[in-house]
Order: sequence, then C-alpha cells, then structure tokens
Amino acid sequence: MATTTLLILNGPNLNLLGTREPEVYGSHTLDDVENLCASAAGAHGWAVNCRQSNHEGDLVDAIQGAAGTADGIVLNAGAYTHTSVALRDAVSAVGLPIVEVHISNVHRREEFRHQSYLSPVVDAVIVGAGVDGYRMAIDHLVRKLTRHDLMQGGYEGR
Repeated sequence: MATTTLLILNGPNLNLLGTREPEVYGSHTLDDVENLCASAAGAHGWAVNCRQSNHEGDLVDAIQGAAGTADGIVLNAGAYTHTSVALRDAVSAVGLPIVEVHISNVHRREEFRHQSYLSPVVDAVIVGAGVDGYRMAIDHLVRKLTRHDLMQGGYEGR
C-alpha cells in the first residue's frame, strides 16, 4: 500500500515565524510547524512534503506539481491569500483537497486581510488556531481522503 503524502505549503514571510510579530504569530518557528505536521501525519501513517517560498510563482509551481505527487495540500499562502489570482487559479485547477490555514485570526486584523481569493476554491479554512491549525488541517484531510477512498473509490474534487 502506498503512503499517502500531503504537501504542506507555506508562503511569504512564514520563514520568519518565531521572530516576526510574536504577539500575532506566536513563538513557534517554521521548523516547529514542519515537525508538528510530520508528527500529525505520521500518527496516521502518512508523510508530508514541507515547502516554503516567498515567491508567488514558486507557490504556483508547487501547487501544480502536487498533482500526482501528493494526495492533499495544507496551504498557508500568507499575504498572497489576499492578492493572488494566480494562486487561486492553481488551487482551483489542481483537483486535490486543500485546506487553507492562517495562524492568526485574519478577521480580527486589518480589513484587507478579511478577503481571501482562496477560500471560495478550497475544501476548508482554519483561522486563528495558531500553529495547531496545521494539525487540524491534516486531521481534516485524513478524514476526508479516507472517507472518499472508502465510500467513493478516491477523491473526485470539491
């Protein structure tokens, strides 16, 4: 039986976790987030491929490349959530279950952060749960993919 793999994709400035605005994002580092994701997925016998980029095109390439290499995506697109039609189109086109994650509660922050180009085309959105939102996203994808595998012979989109 093949191992189920999830792509954990983090966008701009998330490499600064632990030092960037700890009052907003907490003290956990990106390494902490990646270790949390590996542990959460590993508890289900699944694997993760963790990537981070500050470049929009790299994120688009990673999403497109996930088709055939990952079974689902946990995506924290950072500021590109609020600005990138290109990421929205990649998410919409890839045909994988995707959970959008934000460490902070974006709805309690600046008004420009209230709009997400991604939310209408992802399966679920988790905001304001801190880094534990990544664990929640993984658990959601495990349930969703397992349910679809058992009930429908595989995931067939949104």
